Amino acid sequence: MLEFGQTPQTPPAADLIKDATEATFMADVIEASKTVPVIVDFWAPWCGPCKTLGPMLEKAVTAAKGAVKMVKVNVDGAQAIAAQLQIQSIPTVFAFFNGQPVDGFQGAVPQSELDAFVQRVIAAGGGQAPDDGLDEALQAAEEMLEEGAVTDAVQTFAAILGEDPLNPRAYAGMVRCHLATGDLDQAEAVLNGADVSISHAPELEAVHAQLQLARQAANTGPLDELGAAVQADPDNHQARFDLAIALHANGDVQGAVDHLLDLFRRDREWNDAAAKTQLFTIFDALPAKDPIVLTGRRKLSSMIFV
Repeated sequence: MLEFGQTPQTPPAADLIKDATEATFMADVIEASKTVPVIVDFWAPWCGPCKTLGPMLEKAVTAAKGAVKMVKVNVDGAQAIAAQLQIQSIPTVFAFFNGQPVDGFQGAVPQSELDAFVQRVIAAGGGQAPDDGLDEALQAAEEMLEEGAVTDAVQTFAAILGEDPLNPRAYAGMVRCHLATGDLDQAEAVLNGADVSISHAPELEAVHAQLQLARQAANTGPLDELGAAVQADPDNHQARFDLAIALHANGDVQGAVDHLLDLFRRDREWNDAAAKTQLFTIFDALPAKDPIVLTGRRKLSSMIFV
């Protein structure tokens, strides 16, 4: 088993979880959320599901070891706040950061979904949950993969998932390992095996897009022939679309995006807006701050809203 370091100390429960009233809501939630995300549990003593959800949420917050705080508000004594936030039923949970709601849900949910919710809130606040050394191990595994040591990377990602079965970054790493070896079916199997609570995590959305692109790449035509077809007839939309796929498969991501943008400009509705859909797939497969993504999204938006 990998050694992931020592567990960080958890702050006292009184510092992480407290009860608030209408009089203290501004200080305990709005002002406090300017430093660290604050999760607010709106409940009532007569609410059965609240009695189940509350302790489960406290467990998830405590496990975050100070990366997020929790405030409990009894709606019977805070009706003005409940009305202001348009709370129609309880339990209702809101997360605040910088004085504004950033996430939330209603009703009782499984512990796995609560854990994923807390992770999202921490990320929304620009923080990072304590990982007991997992981040260092993840970084090492990703470096192994980049260097071509796929077997070592798979073993490390698997060990991390043994410690944290809901780690989307480790799941995504496993998928990328199989993509690197060309085993697309196994990559898809791993992706489909991720718990539903993390299935829409950005890391998994990215590898899902990468898997789609990899499957397309297996069926691409010759670059020279496709390029010649587009040059002979610039309005041959299918040839331009196929050329974009072939360019991406050959590592020319910018060229693929340029042709798809040109296709969208010529006929945005062609083949059920296939150009836009393909652009979004490419964007999702890349880091959000990649220059190709930033420039491409800006150009696409300028055409959509013209």
